[in-house]
Order: sequence, then C-alpha cells, then structure tokens
Amino acid sequence: MKRYGSIINLNPDKVAEYKKLHEKVPEAIEKLIYDCNIRNYSIYFKDNMLFSYFEYVGSDYEADMKKMEQNEDNKKWWELCKPCQLPLESRRPGEWWAEMDEVWHQD
Repeated sequence: MKRYGSIINLNPDKVAEYKKLHEKVPEAIEKLIYDCNIRNYSIYFKDNMLFSYFEYVGSDYEADMKKMEQNEDNKKWWELCKPCQLPLESRRPGEWWAEMDEVWHQD
C-alpha cells in the first residue's frame, strides 16, 4: 500500500458548487475509485485549497490511473469538477492536482 497526498486551489467563486457536487458523489464514480484500487480517499478544504489523501493498494498505479482517466462516467464527473479547480503553478508536468511528498507517517 502506498499513501498519496495532493493539493489544488479552488476557485473562490466555485466553492459552494464544488462542495455541492461532493455532497453525493455518483455511485459509478465511487465504484470506479474502488475498482482502481484506491482506498480511504478523502478531500479536505481550507482557505480555497483542496487537499486529498488516499491509499493505493494495487500493483500497477499507472494502469489504474489510465483506467480511471478513460472511463466515460469519470470524464463527465471531471467536466463538472475541473472548472472549479485552479492547479498550482508548481505542479509537475502532466499533473492536475499537485502530488505532495510524504514527510512523516505514524500508524
């Protein structure tokens, strides 16, 4: 299992919209997340920033992320969510959410 933390800005004019979208995430999206070997997925909000945390339990992260990216239900979901988000300028090439480095963890 590998832990992932990532961060993105949220458009201040879209905070209510983004939170409303996440009051009831579509069942197809929740199933896809699970089928792509993601567990304990959480998104936190503070000062117009979103922080996500999840645990990846699969053996081929790249393949699972490609599966997620190519899923038609997910494409529609991202069409709703992405206009609310403002990626960090410091993100790595190819990232939307900027992946963070884990500094410390305690079980």
